[in-house]
Amino acid sequence: MNYLSTRGHADRKRFCEILLEGLAPDGGLYLPETYPQVDTATLAKWRTLPYNELAFEILSLYIDDIPAADLKAICAKTYTAEVFGTDEIVPLRELEDGVYLEALSNGPTLAFKDMAMQLLGNLFEYELARRGAELNILGATSGDTGSAAEYAMRGKKGVRVFMTSPDGRMSPFQQAQMFSLQDANIHNIAITGVFDDCQDIVKAVSNDLAFKRKYRIGTVNSINWARLLAQVVYYFAGYFQATASNDKPVSFTVPSGNFGNVCAGHVARMMGLPIQTLVVATNENDVLDEFFRTGVYRVRAAVDTHETSSPSMDISKASNFERFVFDLVGRDPAKLRQLFVDDLGLTGSFDLSADPAFKQAAERFGFRSGRSTHADRLAMIRDTEKRFATLIDPHTADGLKAAREQLTPGVPMVVLETALPIKFAATVVEALGEEPARPKKFEGIEALPKRVVQLPADAEAVKAYIAQHCD
Repeated sequence: MNYLSTRGHADRKRFCEILLEGLAPDGGLYLPETYPQVDTATLAKWRTLPYNELAFEILSLYIDDIPAADLKAICAKTYTAEVFGTDEIVPLRELEDGVYLEALSNGPTLAFKDMAMQLLGNLFEYELARRGAELNILGATSGDTGSAAEYAMRGKKGVRVFMTSPDGRMSPFQQAQMFSLQDANIHNIAITGVFDDCQDIVKAVSNDLAFKRKYRIGTVNSINWARLLAQVVYYFAGYFQATASNDKPVSFTVPSGNFGNVCAGHVARMMGLPIQTLVVATNENDVLDEFFRTGVYRVRAAVDTHETSSPSMDISKASNFERFVFDLVGRDPAKLRQLFVDDLGLTGSFDLSADPAFKQAAERFGFRSGRSTHADRLAMIRDTEKRFATLIDPHTADGLKAAREQLTPGVPMVVLETALPIKFAATVVEALGEEPARPKKFEGIEALPKRVVQLPADAEAVKAYIAQHCD
């Protein structure tokens, strides 16, 4: 299996090369040259597999430069009931007729990012040991990616983590999860700005090829193909739990900010999983909803990025969107570069409304979208707790709201849960008047000593910090 850049770089690379690299040399994102196809016989064989074995089967289609026995052992080590709380790993619960919640937040940091990050940590450790190398991971987080990465990488041999986050823009619980870690290989950097500023810094550093090579910079954000690939697995697992046979379509609704989670669903659908519709759920930062309604992709400046009660989705530049648009425009790198380098770089937007490709977003690729507000989130949290005795977090509430607007009779709708409610306690208290349950291991976490530095929204300042702590 070879991987190409969305922006047309001539090189073709193997999985373990892009695992440690992040962005392609031309600033593009890596995708497989072709998507492996899964037929009904294969789906039937996979239907009864435990999650770790299902992960091995899917990952094996994309990873041919790790021996099968080693990859199988990595999957078995990653996906255990001890780490994720249940044998099913991602258990499905039917809320009402045809509407399901897929639980993705039972991992170490109580968010869906653990599903991929735990695997990524084990893959990094394996490959670095095999090479006798070290890696400095630079990441950006709006809340959950950071803690998931740090908990997955803490204590790992040959790995340091430098995690940027928007200063003051995460919930107190999210900040405490990250900043209370005292491990020597973990570095928290609070950036004066919004998440998009953090993401821009990561891309700028990744595009400085000399610095990247000298300091062995890698990424854990969903621009890293390995992380997105790990997320493909739970679409198959959710499908198998929602159906009794492989001739029935299923739809998924995905709370979305950076487009990585729902892009994994796009990959699963391209492989042949019978997904009818992929619903992109946004909050007031509705860049993606605007595109799927109008064909116009218009990023927002930091001052126009709203601070909302579903803060992990307070994103106005969706990194992984480039992967989908690459497929949307027929995998034409020249067209892709025109949109993301020329148009977006010069004007901050591009317009596909008159392009025949835009119709394909819905007709061929099955995408729909929806938007939610703070009032919608509160109402959905109250309704779900009252009618189904189920407490959800604000991002999952965004998903449920969009899902109910896109239901098709006879087609199960699976909403991907994103985090446990305790991570966003203030909004739950506003909705219900009481604190959500807190796992014992996180009691008093906000009062623990914090280890974090503040830096301006400047890539050079971050590079200087990395250099200082790597020498």
